[in-house]
Parts: sequence; C-alpha cells; structure tokens
Amino acid sequence: MEVLKINGIEKQFPDGLPKTLIELLKQLDINQATVVAEINGKIIAREDFSQTQLSSGQRIELVRFVGGG
Repeated sequence: MEVLKINGIEKQFPDGLPKTLIELLKQLDINQATVVAEINGKIIAREDFSQTQLSSGQRIELVRFVGGG
C-alpha cells in the first residue's frame, strides 16, 4: 500500500501514488498558487511542483494561505 504522511496524517493511495507534487495537489483539490509545500523538511519551490517526484513514506506539509482581515 502506497502511503504519504500529509500534515501529520497518513493517507493511503490504493490506486497508486500520485507521481508528482502537482498531481497530489490536484487530487486533494488544492490550488498550487495558494500553498507552500515541504517534503521531508525541505521547502519545494512552486515552479518545481510539476517535477517533484513523490515516493511512498514521504512526509509532506502543505500550508495554505487564506485571505482575510
């Protein structure tokens, strides 16, 4: 079973892991323009989301910006 730990919660991917960070964001319905991503403690530049390969067991932190005032 393919597993990623996203924001501290293990998420299983029985149909296979998304290949890249951008694919994961699309599956989670998260707009890439509103998120900062970190994989195993390393911040990923937004322009690298589509080239960043994912593998089972990685720790991913996704922080979304929310407008307001």
